[in-house]
Amino acid sequence: MIKFSNVSLVYPNSTTTVIEDLTLEIAEGELVLVIGPTGSGKSSLLRLINGLVPHHTGGILAGDISVDGVSTSSVKPGALAHVIGIVGQNPANGFVADTVEEELVFGMEALNLSNDVMRKRVEETLDLLSLVPLRNRALTSLSGGEQQRVAIASALVAHPKVLVLDEPTSALDPIAAEEVLSILHRLVHDLSLTVVIAEHKLERVIQFADRIVQINGSGNASVGTPEEILMYSTIVPPIVELARAIGLEEIGVSVREMRRMTQNLRDSFDIEVKETTRHSNDVIVDIADLTIAYQGKKALNTLTVKIYDNEIVAIMGRNGAGKSSLLRAIAGVSENSSGYVKIHGVDSQTLQRKIRRQTVGYIPQEPSDLLYGQSVQKECDQADSDNDIQPGTTFEILQKLIPGISEHVHPRDLSEGQRLGLALSVVLSSNPQLLVLDEPTRGLDYQAKRVLTKILIDFARVFNRSVVIATHDVELVAELASRTIFIADGDIVADGPTVDVLLSSPAFAPQVSKIMAPQPWLTVADVVAAIESQK
Repeated sequence: MIKFSNVSLVYPNSTTTVIEDLTLEIAEGELVLVIGPTGSGKSSLLRLINGLVPHHTGGILAGDISVDGVSTSSVKPGALAHVIGIVGQNPANGFVADTVEEELVFGMEALNLSNDVMRKRVEETLDLLSLVPLRNRALTSLSGGEQQRVAIASALVAHPKVLVLDEPTSALDPIAAEEVLSILHRLVHDLSLTVVIAEHKLERVIQFADRIVQINGSGNASVGTPEEILMYSTIVPPIVELARAIGLEEIGVSVREMRRMTQNLRDSFDIEVKETTRHSNDVIVDIADLTIAYQGKKALNTLTVKIYDNEIVAIMGRNGAGKSSLLRAIAGVSENSSGYVKIHGVDSQTLQRKIRRQTVGYIPQEPSDLLYGQSVQKECDQADSDNDIQPGTTFEILQKLIPGISEHVHPRDLSEGQRLGLALSVVLSSNPQLLVLDEPTRGLDYQAKRVLTKILIDFARVFNRSVVIATHDVELVAELASRTIFIADGDIVADGPTVDVLLSSPAFAPQVSKIMAPQPWLTVADVVAAIESQK
């Protein structure tokens, strides 16, 4: 179905090749996972499949790519629209209509399908992706995860032979992510749909993948089964880290396989009682009776909660539960219907300019909203100037988070993960008393997430600061958060130590806890520490 023949790609003004001499065949009905470090070229590989690279992006391409027997060099991307459906990293950038149903219809109208066919496909796809309640909603009113499901639906509704997805679960809660991937898996097996996915959250998708293509960032690529690639890869999910840490000769790609392999280890331990972390008594954020509504629908319903000094608090919940609304209220950039948010006794909506930057640092779901410089260097220099700090400080933070970013590149030419790293560096350079992050791991690989985790832990403990993150990344929460607040339909339904909240929810439990249950271990480090304590 898809054939790469000695393909090499280099972008203008770049000193390294993105892909070099890649030969690869993807068969009909195969699900292929593309992995690699942040900024290594995964998105470029996906865009080569439908010709967006180099037709729209420029670059020097050698070799040939063909899809369903058609060479992408001989036609423009639009000519392959009936064959290939593509979903980008930022779904909102691809929307052309106003409402969910109109967005689904638009692509089929462009293909000149009959009204009867369009109506039938719309209904099928809305049901498939659980979008029926959203059909008449404005796209701009949807949460990031809801937008992502709509983008996938608008690609599927045209019944393509090939579906290409770039970080398709990055903004989805664990339940929605599993549903979407299960749907794709079923379409692969039942309809022989060919699916190519680039994804950083490998724990969600490896069990569905037939093969993995790993790009290492210097042009070389490795191709093999999940077991073959992950056995030696430096980019691995917690399930593989656990297998390596406890010395297993084989790795499992599912929780069921790993539970079988670790049966003896679990049986060798008595049930451990996990101590909970105590927080300071100093309140930094005081939220009382907070209500926020959009178009008459309540996003937050008289919510009351306090956040304390030195805490790292994770806000979790389904897509559309109200997490982003809560974060915007804390940052003082929302219109509250009633109630208040106070940071150190000051209403967050009254904070201005430099005092605001020094009080609360906020990064929204789309980090590029904070970036306006013409290059990475200018963005960093401006942050140094605004915050009256030594020149080069912001860029130094960026290099720690995501090494290798050129100071001359324009922010819009960075990958999603690199843009997040730049925005985070700009915000951290002001050393705010409170850091608020909305989906901070979108587009970040495991190494970048480890660096981010260390930075946030140091920020909270060493500099006596607090961090609030809204995220669907349960692995990040397990490693990072001391406290987790679970929101559903605008109400708090759980609030407590992370170990208690995560272990009480099978859907939101991290991989290690599922494998090692009933032990209260959330991370690989927890397991290793328990083994060491028995020696």
